[in-house]
Amino acid sequence: MRLATETQGKGRDLVMLHGWGMNSSVWSDFADRLARDYRVTLMDLPGHGNSPFGGQQGLKKWADACLEAAPERAVWLGWSLGSMVSLQAALRQPPRVRGVVVLAGMPRFVQGDDWPEAMTPSTLDLFIQILEDDHGKALERFLALQMLGSDLAMETLRRLKSRLRQRPDPHPRALEVGLELLKYCDLREGLAGLDCPTVWVYGERDTLAPAAAADRLGYWLPGVETHVIPGAAHTPFLSHPAETHRLLSSRLESLYEC
Repeated sequence: MRLATETQGKGRDLVMLHGWGMNSSVWSDFADRLARDYRVTLMDLPGHGNSPFGGQQGLKKWADACLEAAPERAVWLGWSLGSMVSLQAALRQPPRVRGVVVLAGMPRFVQGDDWPEAMTPSTLDLFIQILEDDHGKALERFLALQMLGSDLAMETLRRLKSRLRQRPDPHPRALEVGLELLKYCDLREGLAGLDCPTVWVYGERDTLAPAAAADRLGYWLPGVETHVIPGAAHTPFLSHPAETHRLLSSRLESLYEC
C-alpha cells in the first residue's frame, strides 16, 4: 500500500516528513515558501493523514514505505519523528538521499545515561498509557507539549489544530507504533555510517528535542552543522516561519551542492 503524497513547485526534489500524530497538512504555508525554489513532495507517514497503515513495524519498515513513495533522489527534510525516518532512509538507501535536514529532531528521543538532553522515559510512558484509553486526549496533550515555552504558543497551537483537521485522524495502531519508535529507536551509532551531509535545526525552547543535545552530536558526527532558532519550541516552522525559511533556504543549497 503506497503512502499518500502531494507535490508542488518545480526544481530539485525536496521530501518533507511530518511528526508523530500529525499529517503533511502541518507544512501548509511553509511548504508554499519552499516550493518557490524546489519541487516539494509532502508525504503522510504510515497510518497518518491520507496514508494507509499496512501494519509496518519498526523504523526500517517506515523508512522503506517512504522511500517507495519518494522521488528517485532528493534532499529530505524531517520534523520530529519524521527526521528519524529521514535519517533511517538515508542509511537504508544512500544513493536516494542527497542530504537530510533534521528539524527539531533527535537520533534518540529519550534520555539515557550518556544522553541526558532528551525526554524522560516516563514522559513517553504517560503518553502510551493515555493513548490506550483515549487517542484524542493523547494527541491534545502532545500538541500542547510541543508549544511549551514558545513565543506565540496559543496562536501557534490554534493554527496547528486547524491544519490537522484537514485530513483524517491517524490510525490508532500507527500512533502506538510511532510512540514505540520514539521510545526505543537509537540512531546515534548509525550516524557515522551516513554517506550524505546533514543539517540539524533546533528551537531554543524545545522540551521534546532540546537544543542542548546539539553539543553531543559531534561525538558521532564530527564537524556536524547545527543551528538554533531563538524563541522557538518544537514547531519553529509554525511559530517562526520567516526565520526558519531563511535559515533552510541557505542550508538546502549547500546540501544540493554536495
